[in-house]
Amino acid sequence: MLLQLVLLVVGLALVIGGGEALIRGASGLARTLGVSPLVVGLTVVAFGTSAPELTVNVSAAVQGNSDISFGNIIGSNIANIGLIIGISALVRPLVIQGVIIVREIPMMLLASAAALIAGMDQFLRGTAPVFDRAEGLLFLLLFCVFLFYTIGDVIRSRRSDPLLQQIEVREGGGSMRNTLLCIGAMIFGLLLLVSGGDVAVDAAVALAEMLDLPGVIIGFSMVAIGTSLPELVTSLLATLRGQTDIAIGNVVGSNIFNLLLVNGLCATIRPIEIPASGGSADLLMMGLLSLLILPMGVSNRYQIVRWEGGVLLFLYLAYMGWRVFSL
Repeated sequence: MLLQLVLLVVGLALVIGGGEALIRGASGLARTLGVSPLVVGLTVVAFGTSAPELTVNVSAAVQGNSDISFGNIIGSNIANIGLIIGISALVRPLVIQGVIIVREIPMMLLASAAALIAGMDQFLRGTAPVFDRAEGLLFLLLFCVFLFYTIGDVIRSRRSDPLLQQIEVREGGGSMRNTLLCIGAMIFGLLLLVSGGDVAVDAAVALAEMLDLPGVIIGFSMVAIGTSLPELVTSLLATLRGQTDIAIGNVVGSNIFNLLLVNGLCATIRPIEIPASGGSADLLMMGLLSLLILPMGVSNRYQIVRWEGGVLLFLYLAYMGWRVFSL
């Protein structure tokens, strides 16, 4: 078992390192080629923070381990709000910019509602709950709509978005050497992502079998927290630097990517079965935490204050404890 734990940690480390290399290489290539920093911030940066979840879940989907995919996707979203926003708000009250209230949080709520409805097959169709390929394509369509809407809105606002003003990506040309270095970093990052994802999924499956636990629990706990480390580090650093809007935007954006891009792509590759034991509760918990962000965000002069962060963290820890020990 110790070997499998080590392999899981190594796999997640490779995934996180690969995501960092990929985002740095892609951002550098965008600077070299003179791509708009707005587009880079909305695509490359957002994709980079969700690259660990994407890689691990695609690997799990290809291998037929849909329970790990479900646990990781939903577990990451629950951890992003309960754990990351909770801890960040305890460190410093999180000031939320208006654009997050108006644009990002409603889209996250829409994505969460879509996942909840898609997971109610036993009530709506009388069949076993599953994210099938049709629903996966719908998630991907919503993701494309989100990108189109967001990029169009930012282009119209011409840098008036306070979130994107924090993304320090400069335009301009570069040398062939810089271009090759950036491409090399991207290729290296992709290799780390793919290899790390395979190692992490194999180790998670082995752990689940050795501990006689459902794969969804492994995905929901260790794998979900591991793949959420980039968001945790980014949000904490942003909070400590006083850029609390970035901390919120990072989590909300990651949740949107997880539900629409990662979940949609995995369900399109192979339908994701929703576990009969606790799967519906996981979806409801994700929806509850997502819904709590809106009233918290508009209260206390658009701040998530420390006691609210404590509530989010308590809910996360209590639910994790119940989920694990209720088996």
